[in-house]
Amino acid sequence: MIVMTNTPEMWRQLVTDFLTRSPRPLITILGQTASGKTGLSIEIAQAIGPRAEIINADSRQLYRYLDIGTAKITEAEMQGIPHHLLDVKDPKEEVTVGWYQREARALIDRLHSEGKVPLLVGGSMLYLSSIIDDLSLAPAGDLKLRKRLESEYDLDAGLSLYKRLQEIDPETAAGIPVQNKPYVVRAVEIFELTQQPKSKAVPLVELRQSKPQDDHLILGLKWPRPVIHEQINLRTKHMMERGWIDEVQGLLDRGYGPQDPGLKSHGYREIVRYLVGRLPMTIPELTEQIAAKTRQYARRQDTWWKGDKRINWLST
Repeated sequence: MIVMTNTPEMWRQLVTDFLTRSPRPLITILGQTASGKTGLSIEIAQAIGPRAEIINADSRQLYRYLDIGTAKITEAEMQGIPHHLLDVKDPKEEVTVGWYQREARALIDRLHSEGKVPLLVGGSMLYLSSIIDDLSLAPAGDLKLRKRLESEYDLDAGLSLYKRLQEIDPETAAGIPVQNKPYVVRAVEIFELTQQPKSKAVPLVELRQSKPQDDHLILGLKWPRPVIHEQINLRTKHMMERGWIDEVQGLLDRGYGPQDPGLKSHGYREIVRYLVGRLPMTIPELTEQIAAKTRQYARRQDTWWKGDKRINWLST
């Protein structure tokens, strides 16, 4: 857990002033993966005192048994501060933004009714946006269209459909193997329903016109690119040393597999393929491949939040 020791003077006055004037405070802590969000959230919660409780906004940390590879906070690191929406889903269960929005919204409302201060902490962009932007989510998929695309996929094991996805949404295609039928089909389905690529998530939602339900203070952690890349490299190496491969093997031994949503996220997906012999490489090579994909994700996070003037960036 990275603790941002040089930021208290940057956030303390912001938090104090915000809590003084806000009847329904919601503090959001966001930033790129490996930027130190967990450590900062503990520091701020300790400064606020017993009223502070933390709500997870990392989509992978919702899953049970995915601990090392998600950098999930340990009970000791929580230091007695209540945490919510951790370990609430089985790896076989699909998690949707709509489900997360309902669960997080209910928690925030309950905490406010109890006089608490919720801290929303994580790096999953659309999950965070579903709360702080009060998003009205895009409609559910079209069953008839889905079946047609699935049939098209089955004609040649997805080669034609995947080639089409590469043409209409190369960014999404780069992160999905052709063998991942549900994701390939869903990405093409989203394009056909919205005429927008899945990678451009913002056009898939529209802001409600109602008054925001909370008062927001949004704090962001930002590092120079070479620094965040080095932190990602070191953290990935540390995860491997802590036993990430053994963690994934344990999941396979429990009966989970590459088809389960919890094992489709980057890092877990590569380790599963390595363990079943579909990704022949050394552990150092595997570590670098995972780190590279994590660096790509960090760049997408940076792009998502770039230009959002509501964010108080805590430069390092």
